[in-house]
Amino acid sequence: MTDRAWESRLITVVAAVLVVFGLAAVYGASSLVATGGGGQVGATFALRHAVGAAVGALLATILARVDYQKWRQWAWPLLGITAFLLLIPLLPFTHAITPTINGARRWVSLGAFSLQPSELAKFSVVVWCAMLAAKKGEQIRTFKNGVLPFLVILVPIIGLIFLEPNLSMALLVAILAGTVLFTAGARIGHFLLVGSAATPLLYGAVASAQYRLARVLTFLNPGAAPTEATWQVKQSLIGIGAGQLVGVGVGQGQQKLGYLTYAYSDFIFSTIGEEWGFLGVLVIALLFGTFLWLGFRIARTASDLFGQLLATGITVMIGLSVVLHLGVTLAVIPATGVTLPFMSYGRSSLIVALAATGVLVSVARGRRRGAAAG
Repeated sequence: MTDRAWESRLITVVAAVLVVFGLAAVYGASSLVATGGGGQVGATFALRHAVGAAVGALLATILARVDYQKWRQWAWPLLGITAFLLLIPLLPFTHAITPTINGARRWVSLGAFSLQPSELAKFSVVVWCAMLAAKKGEQIRTFKNGVLPFLVILVPIIGLIFLEPNLSMALLVAILAGTVLFTAGARIGHFLLVGSAATPLLYGAVASAQYRLARVLTFLNPGAAPTEATWQVKQSLIGIGAGQLVGVGVGQGQQKLGYLTYAYSDFIFSTIGEEWGFLGVLVIALLFGTFLWLGFRIARTASDLFGQLLATGITVMIGLSVVLHLGVTLAVIPATGVTLPFMSYGRSSLIVALAATGVLVSVARGRRRGAAAG
């Protein structure tokens, strides 16, 4: 049998390179913000990001050596912990540990570290759906015994994320759950039924919030939108275009100088385009493409259905976040706050992405253990 150990090694290297590039990009994009006050030095954001990278790398190393079958036992406790963390910001007496930032309470402060539970929810839902779908087997093709039990558990989880409020993350988690179920064999007709029932709710969620409605209308008709509504996206495109072939140099970008907000997180790809140019963007795209290719290879050759579903869910979790982030920065989808995995500033996102990569490596190693046992 062909030794596939190179896949787990290569995906580890790709993730590590993306993290290193991300540290450089965050340093270049956050220098103005970090020196804006409070006595912080220019490298403050990059140093925090490096701490997240170190914690994530340690977790990934540990989880890569843990038999991924353990996640069958851990799926329910993990989902329960996630639900509890998602509930905390919604409680009226938890303001001391759940700060309101930009009108939303999405973080739980744990001393020196702040956790964004919705980031953990992406991974938790993938693990739980993979476990239950593998357990149900052919029953997944029925609605009553297959899809309905998932809805009973997932709708409250997604609802808690929506109430933060964080509609984009709620939709992302729902899509991830749907991907795992579809891979397990759920019928398209059932997805259409659920989608039809959810469409009025989605419409109401968008229409009930002025800022969400403005984003959608701006995307559909940018020419008629006021300048302040299109400012962020226009500045993103200006930054990407200014980079030309080789970029203006790390730390030399102009868009971060008060023109493009969150240039170090939600719009990190714009900063990469400006400072690293087309060649830098091409390298990043090739790295992510390689990661996804390897992830799906691992999923396709996993030794059991649970491993296949788990690896598929993790790979789609990374890939979909990449697509959404690039779509926003290139103005091909309405603006929303989705980080670029491994690269955007945000320790919760980075730690979860690296931990999930460790689990993916564990699935890859499980193929060799299965082959040896056979």
